[in-house]
Amino acid sequence: MVELLAPAGNFISLRAVLENGADAVYFGLDDYNMRANAKNFSLDDLSNVSKIAKEYGAKTYLCTNIILNEKLACELDAKLERISESEIDGLILSDIGLIENTVSHGLEAHISVQENVCNSYTLKTLKKLGAKRAILSRELSLGEITEITKKSPIETEIFIHGAICMAISGRCFLSYGLYGRSANCGDCLQPCRKNWTLTYEEGDDNVVNFSDVEDESFIVSGSNDGSYRTNFFSPKDMCMIEYIPELMKSGVASFKIEGRARSPDYGAIVTGVYRQAIDSYCENPLEYSVRGEWMNDLKSVFNRGFDTNFYFSTPFETSEDNQSKYVKKDIGQVVNYYNKVNAAELRIWDDLKIGDRLLIQGQTTGSITHTIDSMQIDGESVSEVKKGCNVAVAIPKKVRQNDFVYKLVERNSDD
Repeated sequence: MVELLAPAGNFISLRAVLENGADAVYFGLDDYNMRANAKNFSLDDLSNVSKIAKEYGAKTYLCTNIILNEKLACELDAKLERISESEIDGLILSDIGLIENTVSHGLEAHISVQENVCNSYTLKTLKKLGAKRAILSRELSLGEITEITKKSPIETEIFIHGAICMAISGRCFLSYGLYGRSANCGDCLQPCRKNWTLTYEEGDDNVVNFSDVEDESFIVSGSNDGSYRTNFFSPKDMCMIEYIPELMKSGVASFKIEGRARSPDYGAIVTGVYRQAIDSYCENPLEYSVRGEWMNDLKSVFNRGFDTNFYFSTPFETSEDNQSKYVKKDIGQVVNYYNKVNAAELRIWDDLKIGDRLLIQGQTTGSITHTIDSMQIDGESVSEVKKGCNVAVAIPKKVRQNDFVYKLVERNSDD
């Protein structure tokens, strides 16, 4: 059975992905991972992360995948004992120099995509060094992945959903060159996602080159000032939900969802969709089909449009900003939950009505969505309520005091 590996940027995200079927979680430690701008976890948090994951029978992998200079390498090496004592399962390493010390502390050594593993010879060498798994380069096709995995003496892992970087397996200097903030040290400001303007000298027609793909989507639009605007640095997000059978046949041990810097509802929904898809295939491979609601759910959370990365061809479509169907509006907080009647008391600072879709998030609750079908004030049923009051909402799944409450508002809605 393939492992479904989901991202956790904080304790709410951790609970959210575990509640939705993640077999394993990966997360960052302050100062040592490629998502320095995410909340991340401290060394003191790791035991709690491990404890929560064990409640779900899930494995835990700590990202230490930045480029380590001498100072950082020594610091991380000195922390391996405490990391091991937290009872997490393994480290995701971008530096092969720490494999031996990692394994000697009883931790699995997984090699990061930053290492850009592209062939079985590298995998055989990593085996000799003590690595248990390697995340294969993002630039490989599915055919290449299948061939490499068949020859590999260790487990392989691939990304199946989430953001795609413009650079080779994430090794990029654009952010550092512009702002002095290094992507290779986890501090990328993502200038590639901005809308860029192209200018060129008159008569130099070679500057603007269009894709050879017939369905032309590499958009370069002219402006009145003679410049050209484009998002050519910013690829669409990867989405492989339609190709689960092909992925399952590749022999890869772990399917990874990108998104430690994204919201808990993103983790919950994407993990839940891929959990259903993998289970559906395993139950009946011959009759597997993609459900329409899966793609609708994936489109409901943050995304830049979808592509299949390098799995079948070179990506050519460029992206724009967030294209999710909904905007999260902060509208309240949970006051209490009444288990006997399955209802939550909410303090709200925005209007609510029957049919509104809520998103409720908390460190123990994780992230759940609920469409309101019953509300009461002082024991009387109501169809709508005004901001500034407390209201009881029937919610079958338990939520907790002080959980955050959001209303999901469709984009372009007047609400």
